[in-house]
Amino acid sequence: MSRFSSTGPSQRQLRVGEQVRHAVAQILSRGEIRDDVLNNTVVSITEVRMSPDLKIATCFISIVGNTDVQTVIKALANNAKFLRGRVAPQLRQMKYMPEFRFRPDTSFDNFAKIDALLRSPEVARDLQHDDSDTETTQENENNG
Repeated sequence: MSRFSSTGPSQRQLRVGEQVRHAVAQILSRGEIRDDVLNNTVVSITEVRMSPDLKIATCFISIVGNTDVQTVIKALANNAKFLRGRVAPQLRQMKYMPEFRFRPDTSFDNFAKIDALLRSPEVARDLQHDDSDTETTQENENNG
């Protein structure tokens, strides 16, 4: 069995991804990109996933406000080469500068769905039913 059989990202991928996330977030926060869509939008880089060869950086973004996510992703994709050049000095230890890809971060939507499910009346009823069963079992153990 190979020692590289893990399914998750390597420690190196995680470390480089965090460095890329930090560098891209700095460029965006300074407003160095001259694009009307990006200048009027607050973009947050929530995560960067690196490919195993560290040549592709997939940046997951979330947007503050009601701007269309696809419009912002298109603007970022159009400025990806500029971003790559601006990030290069901060990532000079890398052999190859990664190519940037941008995707919407849907994890917050997933969290909201899970939260809504947990707060639904059906789940609350089941949880109350489980609590009463536990109390009855504990009372029987104490009396027995």
